[in-house]
Amino acid sequence: MNDQAQTLRKLMENNGDQSDTKVISIVSGKGGVGKSNFSINFSLGLSQAGKRVLLFDLDIGMANVDILMGVSSKYNIVDMIENELTIWDIIEKGPENVSFVSGGSGFTQLFKLNEQKFGRFVTQLESLMPHFDYILFDMGAGVSEDSIQFILSSNEAILVTTPEPTSITDAYAMLKYINSKNDTIHCSLIVNRTETEKEGEVTAQNFQRVVKQFLQKDLTYLGSIPNDKVVTKAVRSQKPFLLLDPKAKSSKAVELMVKVFLGEQATGQQSRHFQSFVQRFKGFFIKK
Repeated sequence: MNDQAQTLRKLMENNGDQSDTKVISIVSGKGGVGKSNFSINFSLGLSQAGKRVLLFDLDIGMANVDILMGVSSKYNIVDMIENELTIWDIIEKGPENVSFVSGGSGFTQLFKLNEQKFGRFVTQLESLMPHFDYILFDMGAGVSEDSIQFILSSNEAILVTTPEPTSITDAYAMLKYINSKNDTIHCSLIVNRTETEKEGEVTAQNFQRVVKQFLQKDLTYLGSIPNDKVVTKAVRSQKPFLLLDPKAKSSKAVELMVKVFLGEQATGQQSRHFQSFVQRFKGFFIKK
C-alpha cells in the first residue's frame, strides 16, 4: 500500500464514527454546463462547513476532476477493479481536505464483471461508511446504461443546468428519465452561468412549475452561480474558484448553496442513507 493510502486509512480510522453517509449524484442533461466545476467547488464548500466529503469522478471518457483541482492522481477506479487494489489505495487528497477518486475510460466494464469481482467492488464501497458524511458522484452528461445505475441507487440527485433553452430542455429530459425509473429520488436544481440572480430564480421557477405539472414532482432550488471571469481564470489556473478568490460572486453563490443544502438535510426529508444505496446498487447486478 502506498504512503498516500496509509495516511488516508489512519485519518479515516481516527475520524470515523457511526453517523450515516449520504450518496448524491450530480447530473446534467448536456455537457458544457459546468457540472464538474460545480461538483468540485460544492465538495469544497461542504468540507469547509465541516463535512467529510468523497468525490467520485464518474464522467466516463471525460474524467477531469483531478485536472480541475490541479492534483495528480496515481490510480483510478479501473485500477482498483483490474489490479485488485482497495478503495483506500485509490483515494487521493485534494484541497481543503476533500478526498476524491479519479475516473477511468474503462469504467464501462464494471457491469460486465463476474459475480466475484462485482462483489468485491461493492465490499470496497461498503468500507467507506462511516468515514464520510457525503459521497458525491460527478456523473457524465446525459445518461448511459451504466451511469443510470449509480444515479438510481443514490439517495438524491442534484441537476445542473444553465438558462439556455437547449440546456433546460435536456435537463428536463434527464429528470424525466430518472423519474420514470424511480420517482422517489429527491432532486435539487442549480442554475449555472446566470447574468443576474433574478434570471436564476425565474429559470428555476419555470422549471419547477413544469416538473410539478407534468411529473408531479417537487424540485428543490439550491440557487444559481453567476457568469464570473473568476471561474474561467480558475479553470486555467487548475485551482477551484472557491479557493482562488473566496470573495468572488461565484464563490459566495456556492457558499450560499451549501447553506441551503445543509438546511434541507437538517429537515430530515432525505431519510435514505448509505445502506439503502448499497442494496439498490447490488439489486441492479442481481437482475442481470
